[in-house]
Formats: sequence, C-alpha cells, structure tokens
Amino acid sequence: MRDNGGVTSATAQPETPDSPQFSTSLERGDLPVTPPRLIATDLDGTLLRDDKSVSPRTVAALAAAEDAGIEVFFVTGRPARWMDVVSDHVHGHGLAICGNGAAVVDLHGGAGAHRFVKVRELARQNALDAVRLLREAAPGTVYAVEQTYGFNQEPAYPKLHMEIPDLRAPAEELLAPGGPAADEPVLKILAHHPELDPDAFLTLARLAIGTRANVTRSSPSALLEISGPDVSKASTLALCCAERGISHEEVVAFGDMPNDIEMLTWAGRSYAMGNAHPDVLTAASGRTVANNEDGVALVIEQLLSERP
Repeated sequence: MRDNGGVTSATAQPETPDSPQFSTSLERGDLPVTPPRLIATDLDGTLLRDDKSVSPRTVAALAAAEDAGIEVFFVTGRPARWMDVVSDHVHGHGLAICGNGAAVVDLHGGAGAHRFVKVRELARQNALDAVRLLREAAPGTVYAVEQTYGFNQEPAYPKLHMEIPDLRAPAEELLAPGGPAADEPVLKILAHHPELDPDAFLTLARLAIGTRANVTRSSPSALLEISGPDVSKASTLALCCAERGISHEEVVAFGDMPNDIEMLTWAGRSYAMGNAHPDVLTAASGRTVANNEDGVALVIEQLLSERP
C-alpha cells in the first residue's frame, strides 16, 4: 500500500555503494559530527522493499541501533491500521508517526492493538475549505477521508488502496459537522486527479489551498495528502524529540518522496534513497542506495561502526 497515499514507491535504477550517487558523509561543511540519538525513517520506498517486506539485514540493523541506545521512529504517511508490516520490529518506546504527522501511535501489542498517543487533526472547516478550493482550481478532483479508525471516500474515487471504504458519499457530506463519524478526528484528506501531472497537481493545490492546510504527496500518481496547517512528518517528529530532550542535530532521517522533504531538511543528517524523487535528492544532506538494496541498513551499519 501507499506510504501515505500511494501504491508504489518512486522507481529508479538502484545505486551501488561505490557509485558517486552514494554518500554517507557525516558532516555538513566543517561542522563537527554530532552522535545520533534518534533514527527517523520513512517506510514505503525507503525502509521497506517494493514487495513491502523488511529485509533480514534491515531487521538486524534496526535492532543493533536500539541496542546501541539509538531510538528508532517509523515516520510514515500510512494510517495506523496499516502498520502491521513493522509492528514486529518496534523496540523500546514502540512509537510510530503515522498519517504524515497526524498521529503518534504506540505499536506495542502487535497487529490491531495500536493505541493513539497523539492526534493532530485537520479541522473540519479547514477540510471543507480545502475541498472547495481544490475543486474550483482542478475540476475532476475526487476525495477520500482518513480518520483515526475509519476510511471513507467519494463514489468516483478510484480503487487505489487495499481496503473497502466504510462509506461512500460526497466529501462535503463526509466532512460536515453533523456528518458520519463526526465525533472521530479527521487525520487527512486524499485528493486524486485522473489527468494532471503529480507535481503540477501538488503545486496547483498548494497555491489554491494556501495556509488552510498542508499539502504534500508520496504516490507516483496524482494523489495528494492534505493535513492540518502545521502538520507534517517534521513538525510531529520535532515534538516527539523535544519530549525526549533530543535536538535536531542528533537526528538521522531517511526518505524518498516529497512528503519526506521537511523531515529531511529538519534533521541534522538526512539521506535520500537511490530511488528518491529529484526534489528529495536535493533536500537531503546525503544519499544512500535504493530501498531494494537496503539503503537504510547500510547507513545504520556505518553509523554504528563509527561510534567510539
């Protein structure tokens, strides 16, 4: 499933470790290296292989990081109910950031037993404004609504995801103050357009919606993810780090798509995957090999080997 909205990762030829495209530089300019205290990694197209598996090498690297006292956070666009793929690999705190920062979830207890620790909802009026403005700017846009436990969509929304929606109705009805599941927080809206270029659709949506919501994308198709105005992977990760007394300089982050950019630029060190979107390659301070080549594990192994 998507990391946050899409069905597959961005694709590119995998890089090899000796490629000039591979860089595990641990310094920015002449600044000294700060030992990492937290690793933040995206899932789809990053930690997970394209078949959605976690490789044995990656499992071992995550466990070794935790054993070394480095916390690991999964930071994804996926909803909490789709975190079973990594629930067996959480250690220590057991927390994951889901929905592009809209929720922090405790994955202890395994599949189906997650608990919401923090929810950063999209206000329904902001959501209704975003739907209206984007409909006007891009006629033909169709919507789905992610809530804490539910998933609803418009009748014309395509079958992009693995699940059957709880309800099909116009977005205006789904988001109405007295509408279905009105007492359940809205985490994000998914907006799909059947014809527009994905990056052009993202630019158009950001201009149309303005400060009413945060808009990003993680799918190779024209599928956007709309969250609360100040909600992103980076802002929620920053909150979690502040609670732990961890500075951004002590964070190492990994990602592959535009919804990772804020997190990659916020972290003290960051790595774009070899299969990453061009904008992600520009934003990150380093680069590793593709998700199918265990790029996250490779960097973690190097980080641990360089510890005193």
